[in-house]
Amino acid sequence: MSRTALIENVTAMLEDAGFLVSDRCAVRPKSFDVAARRDDDLLLLKILGNVDALDAETGAEMRRLGEYLRATPMVLGIRTRDEELKPGVVYFRHGVPVINPDTGYDLFVEGMPPLIYAAPGGLYVSLDGDLLADEREERGWSLGRLATELGVSRRTVSKYEDGMNASIEVAIQLEELFNEPFSSPVDVLDGADEVHDAEPTPSAPETDPDDEHVLHVLTNAGFTVHPTARAPFKAVSEDDQRSEARVLTGHSAFTPAAEKRARIMSSIGEVAHTRSVYFTEEDEKRESVDGTALVSCEELAGITDPEEIRDLIRDRAAAPSEA
Repeated sequence: MSRTALIENVTAMLEDAGFLVSDRCAVRPKSFDVAARRDDDLLLLKILGNVDALDAETGAEMRRLGEYLRATPMVLGIRTRDEELKPGVVYFRHGVPVINPDTGYDLFVEGMPPLIYAAPGGLYVSLDGDLLADEREERGWSLGRLATELGVSRRTVSKYEDGMNASIEVAIQLEELFNEPFSSPVDVLDGADEVHDAEPTPSAPETDPDDEHVLHVLTNAGFTVHPTARAPFKAVSEDDQRSEARVLTGHSAFTPAAEKRARIMSSIGEVAHTRSVYFTEEDEKRESVDGTALVSCEELAGITDPEEIRDLIRDRAAAPSEA
């Protein structure tokens, strides 16, 4: 299956599951292919045939954007270089959770989250330690008795009951012994943080020198500006006076390629509940493109009141749908 067909299939699945899905980010460089929202769940999805194609820089950008936009970065893929991705298993690449389309269908359409995750050494599950302790005590088994049944140490059983995760083999043994599942679902929509000790969000990239004058004006106008490296926009700007207000920010000469980016920004903004603004290097007759505000750098330079800049962006950009 081609990557284009795979993206179309995943998009259709998400729409069937009730997600609003953005237009495909058909520009380069790009860290994600589509944004998708259902209720409070916002996803930034990279869709790949071979998930090993996700490099460290793209993974870092996805994680940064997830923090800036209050979204979950996620990869849907088919295989690695060595094997097919197993259904019902959550993998990780550069701190980003990875699942295959079958797992995605179970999660998004059927409402059945995966129970297994991959980590160095094999496949693991998160145990409900309290339930395990209750079942053991109800049978009158000591820690030593259960340890003998599992072929592990007494201390290991104690750790299971304290919340330590277990290999899938141990989980199967426990289910057979007690005729009771002890595995807790992996909360993929929350980044699977409970089973993955990700490092802190990577630092933001350096600002492109060509964009410094625009981003400096935004900073002075009361925005916290987060530069991006692999997105259809140059930055995510947070309005410091409105904690939930975020603006996707673009900047360049307004070529046909830039107009395409502005339209993609509008589509992402509709899904992510953000405004969008594109700063152009020349005067543009239009005030917006599909809801993305157009502001010339000359126009921007002529404004001295920071609040006027904020009002200009709010007036020209389509309001986020949650506002």
